[in-house]
Amino acid sequence: MTASSFDDAIFIAAPREISAARFKQLIKHYLPKASIILGISKQPYVAGFDGQPQFRMLEQGTVQPIIDAVNERSKINMIEVLEYDQSELPTILSSHNFKRVLLVNGSWKFTFQNHEAFKVLTERKIPFKYVSPFIDEDEARAYEATHRSELQFPEVGSILSETEMLDIANLAAKQSYDYSFQTGVALGKKTSEGYSFLMEAFNKVVPYQTYALHHGNSREKQMSGFQDTAHYDTIHAEMHILIKAPQQGIDLRGTTLFITLLPCPACARTLSQTDISEVVYVNDHSEGYGTKLLQASGKTVRQVAYNRK
Repeated sequence: MTASSFDDAIFIAAPREISAARFKQLIKHYLPKASIILGISKQPYVAGFDGQPQFRMLEQGTVQPIIDAVNERSKINMIEVLEYDQSELPTILSSHNFKRVLLVNGSWKFTFQNHEAFKVLTERKIPFKYVSPFIDEDEARAYEATHRSELQFPEVGSILSETEMLDIANLAAKQSYDYSFQTGVALGKKTSEGYSFLMEAFNKVVPYQTYALHHGNSREKQMSGFQDTAHYDTIHAEMHILIKAPQQGIDLRGTTLFITLLPCPACARTLSQTDISEVVYVNDHSEGYGTKLLQASGKTVRQVAYNRK
């Protein structure tokens, strides 16, 4: 297959990690329709999620034996590999008239409609479809069980600085499978020497972490914006920590919540009714609604400058 024949092919944009079984599923369905161009990322992780095991990209070696076997016996449609840098996707889409483009859920950071590649597809009227990285529900759940982030957090009771508490919140966010936006929180109790670390949490995709990957991201399906909480796949990090705290017997009285993003209106309303005394955040949200409400509820609210690690 030559580059000029790419225009008649179905293009699988460089996908996140998928199993050989899922690749077989895809080619069984699509190869009879046209030749397939499989994108392979030059980067090992989804751009922006470096080092996070839940966002590994597909390695060519996983599917090469299948490609070789198919090409050896096929007399009509073939499978070709195209390796590229993830940033080159818009250029690739602009350069070829693909018959169809398949987008494996979670192979990019943020919702796809916010990417230049989406603009190219829509302007050029190239048909595209979001597809699951998994063969079925069982594989999706098994993936979560085998791709947990092995992050190291301080021992409970460790005395930490404000910056170190924010480091924990930022690190905690990396446990989330929500590729549209990761948020983390850390809970501490102020002491004369700093903050006694109590626990951390993150915005957790429900009912299980790979659910949106398998069934589709709600914001992508609805074409909704960043602050749309009606179409969203996670419990927010603040709610996650409020769930975990009683399970671990943690008293919220007089505690400080460190969070990477100012609580949204719904979370702010809930936090206003808790015994948490202070909220320290980095990035704004909803035009400062949370700040005003929490302060009116007697909470101390502070925005701080923080450079993420």
